[in-house]
Parts: sequence; C-alpha cells; structure tokens
Amino acid sequence: MTTSIDAAPSGARTARTGTARRVSYLLCGLVLLALAVLASVMFGSKPTSLGDVLDVWRGDADTYVTTVVESRYPRTALGVLAGVTLAVAGTLMQGVTRNPLADPGLLGINAGASAGVVTATAYLGVSGQAATVWWALPGALLAGVVLHVVGSAGGGGSLVRLVLAGAVVSAVMAAYVQAVTLSKPTVFDSYRYWVVGALGGRDWDVLWSVLPFAAVGFVLALVLAPGLNALALGDESASSLGANPALMRAGGLVAATLLCAAATAAVGPIAFVGLAVPHVARTLAGVDFRAQIVFSAVLGPSLLLLADVVGRVVLRPQELMVGVVTAFVGAPALLYAVRRMKGTA
Repeated sequence: MTTSIDAAPSGARTARTGTARRVSYLLCGLVLLALAVLASVMFGSKPTSLGDVLDVWRGDADTYVTTVVESRYPRTALGVLAGVTLAVAGTLMQGVTRNPLADPGLLGINAGASAGVVTATAYLGVSGQAATVWWALPGALLAGVVLHVVGSAGGGGSLVRLVLAGAVVSAVMAAYVQAVTLSKPTVFDSYRYWVVGALGGRDWDVLWSVLPFAAVGFVLALVLAPGLNALALGDESASSLGANPALMRAGGLVAATLLCAAATAAVGPIAFVGLAVPHVARTLAGVDFRAQIVFSAVLGPSLLLLADVVGRVVLRPQELMVGVVTAFVGAPALLYAVRRMKGTA
C-alpha cells in the first residue's frame, strides 16, 4: 500500500517535470524564431543594422533604408510559411508511415510541383513567380491524389504500398521533367533557378496564393494529432483505442500534401527541412504528436530563415540559394537527433 501511494505523487511529479521541460524548450524555440525573423529583416546583400530596422519601424528612416528593409518582409514571411509547412508535413509523414526517415519528398509532391511548373513554362508560355505558383499547386496536388489512389488500391493501403507508390510517382514525374527540360533549353534555364529552392524574388501575391492551402493543412494536422498518437502504437492497438487507422493515414496524407504543395509552389522544392526538423522536435517534445507539431512549427521556420540569412551573407553581394544551405545547416541537427535516439528508432 505504501509503495502504491508513494508511486502516484512520484508519477505526477515526473509528469509535471516533463511538462515544465517542454515548456522551457518551447519558449527557447520561440526566442530563436524571433531572432531568426529579426536576422532575416536585418541582413542581406545590402547591410543594415538593428538601429536601421528600428528606425524603419518607428518611421524615422530615410527612403533608401526603408525600401531595403521593407523589401525583405515578403521574403521573411515566405520563409516562416515554408518552414512551418515543410516541418509539419515531415512530422505527419513520419507519423503516418512510422518511418523516421520519411519526408515530404517521399510523397512525390516535389516532383509533381516540378512537373506542373515545367509543363506551364514549356507549353503555355507561363513565366514569373506569381504565375508559376498556380501551376505548381495543381501539379503537387495531382501527385498527392495519384499517390493516394495507387497506395490504397486493393483496399486498406499498406505502408509498403504507400512508400512504393510514392517512389513510382516521383520517378515518373522526374523522368517527365527531365525529358522536357532536356528537349527545351529555354525551359531548363528558368526551371533550374526554381528547382533549387529560394525565398528571394517572391512578393506578397505568392504568399497569399498558397496561404489558404497551408492553413487548411495545418488545421487538419492539429485535428489528426491525437489519432496519430494511437496510430504510432500499431493498427491493431489504434483500432482498439477507437481510432480508424485507414482514415488517420488518409487524413495525414491529405494534410501533408496540402502543406508540402503550398511550400513547394511558393519557394520551390527545399529539401532537408521536412526530414531534420521532426527529429529535433521529437527529441525535445517527446512522443506526443500534438507537441511535435507545435515544436516543428516553431523550429522549421527558424532553420529555414537562418539558412537563408547564411546564404545571403556568405557570398555577399551575391546569394547562395537557401535550398543549398539547408543541407549544410540541417545535417548537424539531424545527426545530433539521430545520436540522441541511441538506436531506438
């Protein structure tokens, strides 16, 4: 009796300690995000100081400095949006497939968006970032629909069939893109800039175009989070807890597709954020997908914005595309997270 009575307060204290630790980690993450946003507004090909930024916010800066600082606002906002969507999409993919190496690219969404952009550029004469968004989005969503149809063919949709379907969709789309770009050099010239992934050169219209898709995907991810907790225990255990594994998996794929499609259409296929950030979020937040999604939504834009700042500063006045920098910035974070897993994944 004494042991059981003492165990309850001990368990409660452990739970409170874990919650307090997660809250402290989250606050640190929010501070990091705020610093990343500030750095994104401050640094670029044209140097500005913190005082310059504060003068702009107070309305005391000259016209040149105001123009320089305000031109970075859309870039920063797109970095936040893309970071949130890619990181949360990666968290969903790893939860749905129960595969710690899954990322949004596993869906074939990046390849679908690329196919949409290439088709519009090659055969419809579309040019410009804002116009490209409206072709990247349907290409990405079409890839998600094909993945779901092929992956669920025959009923249920096993994880192996889902992964194989994603590989097939990616391979077919990539082959189509390669065939078109090799046959049309002018298309390749414009496509090669988009495919690397970059935050620069976009305006507010691009953000407003993809924001509804990102918002719906994020809300759906939050709604599905409790079901993903049950799904992590296995299909049989999830069913015994009242969850529908097939419905949870389909919903997670839809949410990840919307999120990844929005990010890819807006800034191009940026790799590594959707793979590295969920590992770090899981290390800090624990196994609860509700906490993982929140942490991913904070850490994802922090990583992407800091990578973009590095790309703007390291080759000043030229820029290094953020899609290149994320691999170098994200790799140490992923390696650290994998080491913390201690072979348990």
